[in-house]
Amino acid sequence: MNGAVSARLPDGRLHLQHGPIDLIIEARGDRHEVEAAYAQARARFDGVLEALVEELPLLRAPVGAAFPIARGPVARRMVAAVWPHRADFITPMAAVAGAVADEILAALLGGRRLASAFVNNGGDIAVHVAPGARLDAGVVANPAAPAIDATVRLDRPCGLATSGWRGRSQSLGIADAATVLARNAAEADAAATLVANAVNAEHPAISRRPARALKEDSDLGGLPVTVGVGPLPRHAVEAALDSGLRTAAAMRERGLLGAAWLALQGRTRILLPTIDEKGVPPCLSLDAIH
Repeated sequence: MNGAVSARLPDGRLHLQHGPIDLIIEARGDRHEVEAAYAQARARFDGVLEALVEELPLLRAPVGAAFPIARGPVARRMVAAVWPHRADFITPMAAVAGAVADEILAALLGGRRLASAFVNNGGDIAVHVAPGARLDAGVVANPAAPAIDATVRLDRPCGLATSGWRGRSQSLGIADAATVLARNAAEADAAATLVANAVNAEHPAISRRPARALKEDSDLGGLPVTVGVGPLPRHAVEAALDSGLRTAAAMRERGLLGAAWLALQGRTRILLPTIDEKGVPPCLSLDAIH
């Protein structure tokens, strides 16, 4: 697969990796259906990274008034996910991990009968759940000290993504974790990026550096990204979390996310789906986050 790696893990899950794309895939159902689904995922993975590289100038550019015309299917997913957020600074790269997960999940499911399946791209997860089935996902606030800090029960297809200054992507905010659920992984990825940016404060304990000083080709250019957060006073933590919660609530009202869980220095905020289903992504029940 042109440098890509495909392997089965000891527990039977499928691992696909090429450059920065690192997927853990699980399908549940009849054995023959699962094996056929994995073959489809492997076949679709071929060429995904190369196609994205060809469009990097477009995908790294901030979204403005004109709708970006992307060629490849993954790139088009990225653009569609960030377009509703164009009033803020955002580039299609904010949705790249989720968009790849969505694309491979679509290939996995094509013509197959599966009880459930997921494609996990470094924590940005595309989820399929058939009627009557369910998946439980754990939420981790600090990847350096992994522990299950919350659980999410998923009973319908959706996407799950987490952003924050501790993660693998650069963040303008100080959230330890901002986990978002939305209609698909690309939308969750984009929303989590902006919600995590909104969990923010100004304090001497917060260290920032220009994005490009840390990563020469960063799509954030010279914007200051967070590189360290020391102990903060309680009022600063609460204010930062409240800011993120307001941003998430505004997105929920626009139908851009279904729920969110925010964490900073041991404190959390939870945004559950509204009772009124109008405009809310159909991925959660009201007791989805515990």
